[in-house]
Amino acid sequence: MSSGQAAEGAPAASPAVSAVPRLLSALFYGTCSFLIVLVNKALLSAYSFPSPMFLGIGQMAATILILYISKLNKIIHFPDFDKSIPVKLFPLPLIYVGNHISGLSSTSKLSLPMFTVLRKFTIPLTLLLEIIILGKRYPLSIIISVFAIVLGAFIAAGSDLSFNLEGYTFVLLNDIFTAANGVYTKQKMDPKELGKYGVLFYNACFMVVPTVIISFSTGDFQQATHFQHWTNFLFVFQFLLSCLLGFLLMYSTVLCSHYNSALTTTVVGAIKNISIAYIGMLIGGDYIFSVLNFIGLNICMAGGLRYSFLTLRENGKSAQSGDEENALLESKC
Repeated sequence: MSSGQAAEGAPAASPAVSAVPRLLSALFYGTCSFLIVLVNKALLSAYSFPSPMFLGIGQMAATILILYISKLNKIIHFPDFDKSIPVKLFPLPLIYVGNHISGLSSTSKLSLPMFTVLRKFTIPLTLLLEIIILGKRYPLSIIISVFAIVLGAFIAAGSDLSFNLEGYTFVLLNDIFTAANGVYTKQKMDPKELGKYGVLFYNACFMVVPTVIISFSTGDFQQATHFQHWTNFLFVFQFLLSCLLGFLLMYSTVLCSHYNSALTTTVVGAIKNISIAYIGMLIGGDYIFSVLNFIGLNICMAGGLRYSFLTLRENGKSAQSGDEENALLESKC
């Protein structure tokens, strides 16, 4: 077989090769998402930090700084700014800031287990937006798994004895913004256009100034600067850690969506959230136990694990199909 023929046959095996980055990107996203919820919960609840918007500004600033320094040192590449970039990005910057603010606000107003349960509504919203915007189609088994997660969330939330209307409103808004962010990010990060680093960098650049203005006008910025714990080393360390994790979370979200789908990224987040709920039962201190809530959490976990199994099986079939096609091409050569 000639080298030209080998080159033609080689791409067929790519599905098998891409199974590793698919899995690693999902694990990376799940880990970052897990850690940032714990750190933000400590900042906003344990320390009673009054300014979730200021924390979001810190995370955006960290993203801009890290990516810009990496570009200057030629570690990464993304296009320089031109007048076409805002058009290419829209409506991602608006969704991005809405996702940030609603997510941080909801974390401080709900118990950790109930926050993680209500975040499950992101999944059917992502499924719906992928079908509408990206034109994707999913088998019935995947759809049933998704709605099993939602059913469990309904059962668990229905028994919440610490109901907070403002918290529920913020977390449901966060669900909508998260679903839209995942689907539009998948659509926008074409390597021939902005690429994943360009999407992250310009998103943060476009929204950091308006967010600072909103923070000033609402008094959020002033509350943050007058906060009493800025001399507390542990608080400052956790604040900086949250800023770094904010960047890593945005990067891992883009990476996971790039190698998988927006829906898979959302389901990975859901499984992580249920794990946090179980931990919150033991060490959070703000979980109110009820039988219905516990049953609902277990239904959520079962649906998430079922989705993971079906997705991995589908990926395995794709890899096997690619190997068989490659072997067939080689035998013909």
